[in-house]
Amino acid sequence: MDLKSYFEQTKGFGVLATADSEGRVDAAVYARPHVMEDGSLAFIMKDRLTHHNLQSNPRAAYLFREGVEGYKGKRFFLKKIKESEDPEIIESLRRKSYPTRSEEAGAKEFAVFFAIEKELPLIGSA
Repeated sequence: MDLKSYFEQTKGFGVLATADSEGRVDAAVYARPHVMEDGSLAFIMKDRLTHHNLQSNPRAAYLFREGVEGYKGKRFFLKKIKESEDPEIIESLRRKSYPTRSEEAGAKEFAVFFAIEKELPLIGSA
C-alpha cells in the first residue's frame, strides 16, 4: 500500500519529535500527515515549540501507531524542506475544523513539509 492510501485509510495515533539547535528534545501529538504528490509529508502546526525547534534544526521523527491491537505502525525520519503561512495552502490540507480555544484565537499556523529520509516499521529495523 502506498503512503497516501495508508494514511487515508489507517486510523491511529501519531507523535512528532523535534529538537532545538542545542539538542533539547520535544515530542507532541500530531494527526496523520498529508502525503503530497512528490512523496513529501506535510503537517499543519501552530507557532509552538515544535515549530520553533524546526527553525534551528530541520530534522524530526514521526511515529505512527495504528489503531489496532498490538504494536503496528511506522516510523519516519524527516527533514524539513519548506513551510508556508499561506492560508489557502493550510486550508487545502485541513481535514477537520475544530472550535478554536479562546487563547489560540489569531495564533499563527504553518504548513510544514518534510522529505522522508528513512522509513522503518514501528517495532524493529526491518
